[in-house]
Amino acid sequence: MSTTKPELEIPVINISGYLHGDEAARKACAKEIRHAFEEVGFLQIVGHSVSADLQKRFIEVVAKFFALPMSEKSKIAQDKSACNRGYERIGVERLEEIEDNTLLEQKEGFTVRPERPLGRFMTGPNQWPDKSLPGMSNFSELYMEYFDAVHDLSTSMFRLIALSLDLDEHFFDAFAADPDGMQLCRSHHYPATPKGATGQAGRGIGAHTDFGALTLLLQDDIGGLEVLHKPTGTWHHVTPIEGAYVINIGDLMQRWTNDRYRSTMHRVISPSSDKPRYSVAFFNDGALDMTIEAIPTCVPAGEKPKYGPLKVEEHLFKRYSQSYSLGPAVVKTHRPKIDDVVQVPQIAA
Repeated sequence: MSTTKPELEIPVINISGYLHGDEAARKACAKEIRHAFEEVGFLQIVGHSVSADLQKRFIEVVAKFFALPMSEKSKIAQDKSACNRGYERIGVERLEEIEDNTLLEQKEGFTVRPERPLGRFMTGPNQWPDKSLPGMSNFSELYMEYFDAVHDLSTSMFRLIALSLDLDEHFFDAFAADPDGMQLCRSHHYPATPKGATGQAGRGIGAHTDFGALTLLLQDDIGGLEVLHKPTGTWHHVTPIEGAYVINIGDLMQRWTNDRYRSTMHRVISPSSDKPRYSVAFFNDGALDMTIEAIPTCVPAGEKPKYGPLKVEEHLFKRYSQSYSLGPAVVKTHRPKIDDVVQVPQIAA
């Protein structure tokens, strides 16, 4: 695979006019999003609805969490959760799809979803650190304040995507805003990487596409996110912009748009830095019971859809099982009368 090159421009779109109801901005944003997803696969948004103050307070408390002793973080590890919530140690996932998938990923994470009673796939209660720990007194409240703010922003992004596909603006509302949907907010900590580190030491997250529908990523100023330009086989940096969200679609949306919008391969190469890197990814993967079928405006006249109907829960279970089977972990599934753990055989490289 070729090294990174500077010529691919990741579009930066200001959505403030759209959010304030400006009709010209509405049309312009939809056009820019169409271009970004058809030609590049990634974009960044500014002028959004999540305040800089909330972002700053959230990143600060996330850094305090990851600075806790491992003995405390391990008390709320994902393997202690019945629904895959909580702390994720280094090496739990291996997402690499196109190169060497034997390398463990050099990141740790913390995962939160909507707070629910234990029930079906990935639904249930979150795990939280003890409030008496240093800096943790308001951790859960601040995490969910941020979660709700970015969930609202994701709904706006789905509306812009609908407009970009010549659909009614609210086409995705039931999917995107479902209070019991598959939303996930995962914060990441990448330890400082020695200069010149290669191999496992330089692997932040392996090359992969996202599983679901829409991803909104907040990253700090350290950098490291790279996007694959498939036509040339080259990797390109996504330059950090303070306060911006990096936006990309996942495999589910690619199916939904009949390959008009494609889920784009990306990775994180841990940059040489004496400072750790922090990022927060919000995944809005929609309603479990919804069946995804090709959007009519994405199927050319006289042609048949490239994919058949697919239930969201079926798709997400398969993809999560694949990613965790490459690392030392399991995907736990629960139904009202079933409580079992599914260990999926390792996938061939």
